[in-house]
Amino acid sequence: MLPACTDNEQFTIEGEISNAGNTHTVSLYEADRKLDSVFLNEQGRFVLRRTASHPRLLTLQAGTKKYHLILQNGDRVTFHADLMSDGNDYEISGSPLSEKIQHFASTIAEKEQFEAELESSFASQAARLDDAALMNLREQFMQKYRQHMKSYTDAAVRFANEHDDLAGFYAMSTLDKEVAETELVAYADRIAGRWDDNVQVRQFIDEMARLKRLAIGQPAPDFESLTPNNQRVKLSDFRGKYTLVDFWASWCGPCRQENPNIVKQYHTYKDKGFTILGVSLDDNPGSWMRAIKDDGLEWTQVSDLQQWGSEVVGLYRIQAIPTSYLLDPKGIIVAKNLRGAELEAFLKKTLD
Repeated sequence: MLPACTDNEQFTIEGEISNAGNTHTVSLYEADRKLDSVFLNEQGRFVLRRTASHPRLLTLQAGTKKYHLILQNGDRVTFHADLMSDGNDYEISGSPLSEKIQHFASTIAEKEQFEAELESSFASQAARLDDAALMNLREQFMQKYRQHMKSYTDAAVRFANEHDDLAGFYAMSTLDKEVAETELVAYADRIAGRWDDNVQVRQFIDEMARLKRLAIGQPAPDFESLTPNNQRVKLSDFRGKYTLVDFWASWCGPCRQENPNIVKQYHTYKDKGFTILGVSLDDNPGSWMRAIKDDGLEWTQVSDLQQWGSEVVGLYRIQAIPTSYLLDPKGIIVAKNLRGAELEAFLKKTLD
C-alpha cells in the first residue's frame, strides 16, 4: 500500500473564487517561493493540500489579489474570495490563526499597494534624470516610504500587543528592519524562548540578535584601521564628540554626491562637538586619496584597501554604500543613514 497523509499530517484548503474572469489558477507562496499551484474548476473551486509541521505564514494568490494565511497540519480551511470586490476582502474558517491574521490582512494589502505604487511612480519619474537629480528624487521617495512604513510599524505593533500569539508574530515579521529596528529588537526580546519549535521564529530571533549588535542604543563595535599616511586609528579614539562613521568609496556615485552635504555639516558643527570618521571601501590608494582631495574631505579617513573583503564590512554588516552610523560622545549609536536634510536637522536639533 502506498503511504498517505492523514488529515492531521497535512492542511487542506477548500476554496472558491468568484468572478475569476481570466484567472484560471491559484498559487500558494511562502514569502517569494511558490509552493504549489492548482487550476480552478468550472465553478471556480479548488483544493490545495500541503504539510506544515509548524504554523507557517503563507500567501494565497489569485490573479493580482493576495490573501495571507497561517496554516499548520490538521487545519481544514474553507476559503472564499470575490476577485471583483474592492480591496482584498475574503472569508475564511477552519484555521484560528488565519482568522486572526485576517484582521490585519487589509493593513498588509494597503502596505503592499503603497510599495507597488511608489516603485512605479519612482521608475516613471527617474527616467532620463542625471545623477544629481536622481539622488534628490530617491531621497524624496525614501522620506515618503519611511513615513508610510512608520505608520505601518505602529499598526503592526498594536496588533502584536493585542494578539500575543503567532498571529502577532507574523504581523511583526512583515516589518522593514531598516525602519522598525527598535520595535523588532524589543519584540524579539519579548518572545525569546517561546515557540522554539517554529523554524521561522527561531530564524527571526537569530536575525534580531545579529541586528541588535548594531541597533540604535547599542555601543558601536570598535575597530582599527589605517589613514592614507599609515597611521593606526581606532573608532574609540573619537569618544567625547558626536561622530559620523561614514562608509563610502571613491567609485560610489551616491557617496560622492552626498559628500558636499557632509562637508557643509562638518564645517558648521566641527567646533560644536561634531566630527567624522570616513571609512573607505576602496582598493586603490590613488583613487581614494584623489577623491579625498577633490571632495574636500578634511576629517580623518581610514581604509584597509580590501573593499568588500574588509573586516569592518563584516563587523558592521555593510551591504551597500553610502552607509553611516551617528554616535554620541559615549560611542552609542543614536542614528543611522542620515543624509541630506535629515543629517542637518539632527545636528541642528542636537548641537545648536
